[in-house]
Amino acid sequence: MIKFPHSIQHYPCEDFSAILKAEIEQCDRKKLPLEKGTAQGGYVGDEPITATVLSVTDQASRIHAHVGIFFTEIVICCGCGDDPMPANAYCEMDLEIDRQNGEAIIKVR
Repeated sequence: MIKFPHSIQHYPCEDFSAILKAEIEQCDRKKLPLEKGTAQGGYVGDEPITATVLSVTDQASRIHAHVGIFFTEIVICCGCGDDPMPANAYCEMDLEIDRQNGEAIIKVR
């Protein structure tokens, strides 16, 4: 389970999106469901990710954030001379963040 403790401390302040972006980028990428966002059947590379907070809405006990994640997908068997080949990848996720403890439920769109 991924937690965003610093983000919930700054909600609903102006800097919430920036703090959430930073926490996403610093979290353990293996805990993010990025493999569901691969488009070419590859696997997620070890390169850093970049997050973009697209929207934030308030729901009773949860904060709903729609985010975009840029990452590297390693494509295998592409018929290239440099097999496997890194490719830029992007996916969107919905984060349901518990306002009490910062735990997030993450779903890939």
